[in-house]
Amino acid sequence: MIAKTAKSNNKLIQKGIETRNGILDSSVNLASAEGLEGLTIGRLAKILGMSKSGLFSHFGSKEDLQVATVRRARDVFIKAIVTPANDAQRGLVRLEILLENWIRYVETSVFEGGCFFFAVSAEMDDRPGRVRDLIAHLTMSWVTVIEDEIKKAIELGQLRQDSDFERMAYQFHGFVQEANWFFRLHNSVKAFGFARSSIKETIDNHKI
Repeated sequence: MIAKTAKSNNKLIQKGIETRNGILDSSVNLASAEGLEGLTIGRLAKILGMSKSGLFSHFGSKEDLQVATVRRARDVFIKAIVTPANDAQRGLVRLEILLENWIRYVETSVFEGGCFFFAVSAEMDDRPGRVRDLIAHLTMSWVTVIEDEIKKAIELGQLRQDSDFERMAYQFHGFVQEANWFFRLHNSVKAFGFARSSIKETIDNHKI
C-alpha cells in the first residue's frame, strides 16, 4: 500500500514538473519576442488555454513567473551551448566549440524572438530588482566561461602570453550579439558569417 502511494505521488510530482516546464517553454518564447514586462499570468493563461488559478498554482506572482522564465532560458542555453562542449579539450578547442555553438543557437532561432538574453538584457538593464539581478548574474557567468577558456589557452601556450582575456571575451560577445541584432532586424544571414570570420581573425591574431 505504501509503495503504491509513493509511486502515485511520484507520478503526480513528475506530471507537475512537466506541466511547469511546458508553461515555461511558452513563456520563454513569448518573452523573447515581446519582453518580460508583457509576460503576465493572464496573458500566458490565455495563450495556453489555462485558468489563471491553474497558473497561480505554479507561479505566485508576475515576478516569480519572470524569474522562472529566465531560469528556464538559462537551462536551454546551457543544454544547447555549454553541455556539448564539456568533453572537449580545455583551452582553444573548447573555446571555439562554445562560440560556434552559440552562433548556431542564435542562427537557428531557438526561441521565437531570437536570443532570449539579448532581448531581456536590453529590456531590463535599467530596472532594478530580482529579475534584472538574475539576468546580470547569468550573462556575466557566460562571459566568465568564455574568459576561463581564453585564460586556459594562454596557460597552455595556444595564445600569446600578452593576450588580454577580458578584452577578447568582450569582443567575442559583441560579435555574436551584433550578429543576432543584424539578423533579427535586417533578416540577413551574412551576419553569422561576419561573426565567425571576426572570431577566427581575433583568435589568429593572438596565436603564437
